[in-house]
Amino acid sequence: MALSSDDITLFLAVVDHGSFSAAARALRRVPSAVSMGIANIEAELGYPLFDRSRREATPTAQAMALVPQARTIASSLRLLQVHAVQLSQNLESTLTLAVATGTQDQDLLDTVTHIGTRYPLLRVNLRHAPQDEVRAMLHQEHIDLALMPAPAQANREEVRITVGEETFVAVASATVDTFGLPVDLRRLEDLSASRQILVAGPDESVVDRRLIVSGDRWHVDSVETARALVQVGAGWANLPTSSIRASVAAGRLRLLEFENTRNGVPLPVHLVWLRRKPLRKAAGEVVELMRTSHR
Repeated sequence: MALSSDDITLFLAVVDHGSFSAAARALRRVPSAVSMGIANIEAELGYPLFDRSRREATPTAQAMALVPQARTIASSLRLLQVHAVQLSQNLESTLTLAVATGTQDQDLLDTVTHIGTRYPLLRVNLRHAPQDEVRAMLHQEHIDLALMPAPAQANREEVRITVGEETFVAVASATVDTFGLPVDLRRLEDLSASRQILVAGPDESVVDRRLIVSGDRWHVDSVETARALVQVGAGWANLPTSSIRASVAAGRLRLLEFENTRNGVPLPVHLVWLRRKPLRKAAGEVVELMRTSHR
């Protein structure tokens, strides 16, 4: 027998309210309709669901064995009904976001978690990639929102709000010699002949030039890999302060010092979407919550 959603609702109503008459009142039906409905289910199943020898409708052992799964199905049906209505109100079925590697994303994670409680059946895809790849994904419309440091050049196709700030600092190993790094380093320009570890995709044409100093560069796709290479002396790197703080405190990395400039490039962090692709319900709420939390 295939139990219908109405059968499950009827069955649980009698279990929860303890009698056919109480279940009938809760369901706004006449008691005879509830009693007949349960009898039909029992006839199909081939065993009784309730002991009718008492005043109350007492569930049988077989009925109690069905209750947990029945509740799960009923809950899923309610969520499905709500989600169906939300989709008619411009809720997207999937929300896809990307974060530039090394960008602090805790506020975004908190926001997305909150959105997930509002729309339990919304599917969320969250990706991390180098900033140039995140921006490419955005313009290829593979993602809805991007969280990344502000690019050097504005793009009229992009809409952006500031949701934070990240400072990139030049670091080298504190325990071993760094390949090509001058022993008597004094000026920022002295780094130009040493190897720089860069968090970026392989395409040189789209790399953020503000963070590039050296002509000799290795490209990696994560801050974690860059930090590990720097720690073993493969090169130096411009990395987000938040990502190297613990390593500096532990004596594995050191901040480079220059006589002619301060070590640090502060960059605002933006939440970005495309002007030609209007935000739908969940994405719009993410933007508004992030905007509000940054004020």
